[in-house]
Amino acid sequence: MDKIALIGDVHANLTALEAVLEDIEKRNISKIYCLGDIVSKSVNPDIVIDIIKEKCDVILKGNCDEIFSSERALTRQFWTRMKIGEKRAKFLRELPIMHEFYLSGKLIRLFHASPYSLEHIYNPEYNNHDKRYNNKIIINPMELFKNTDFIGKSKNDKIPDVIGYAHLHMPIIFKVEDKIIFNTGSVGASYNKGEATYTIVEGELNSQKNMNMSISNVSVYYNLEKEIKYIEESDIPTKDDIIAYLKN
Repeated sequence: MDKIALIGDVHANLTALEAVLEDIEKRNISKIYCLGDIVSKSVNPDIVIDIIKEKCDVILKGNCDEIFSSERALTRQFWTRMKIGEKRAKFLRELPIMHEFYLSGKLIRLFHASPYSLEHIYNPEYNNHDKRYNNKIIINPMELFKNTDFIGKSKNDKIPDVIGYAHLHMPIIFKVEDKIIFNTGSVGASYNKGEATYTIVEGELNSQKNMNMSISNVSVYYNLEKEIKYIEESDIPTKDDIIAYLKN
């Protein structure tokens, strides 16, 4: 059986990423797929990009990767853009949107947020608290399985059996009709203080024969104070906001 670790929303949190990679290594998992949002929020985006490039077999683009790699970044985002430099920014801009593969007979499709954009959001517990997404909310979970131009799919392409996404920062796994949806949670910006989450899928990689497969979410605690020290010692202008986000 093959094991794949799926990580997402690292958000430049070096301490959390190192803790997750250590946990993945302890579990003897050799394949790692990243579902985007490598940068933003914390203060080591350059180092995190380099580690992700080295360690991950598949790397997808997230909304923050798109924003912070742009030359049109706002002043608040400019610090990260300068920190990563043009070579890394170009790498982020050129990342793919979607990846799919067979595992034990199931077609698994991965993207950062949705088949519509890098920002549309499906949250089964959504309560309208986040006004940023009011016009980009997905209500019906079956919409996540749609073939769209955004992900390079046509109506004639096979509909996946499993959808894996990030963006939500909330680890979930559930069935809808005969399909499975999972979210990786977040490595670097979890809602639980000092906790990083990721997903493990296990089965026969690239096999279209129906066999047993499993999906599980994993929580790893990291040294939050170490990450906060990185932030405090940086010259990022939003350090107080970042620290408050990670602590609360």
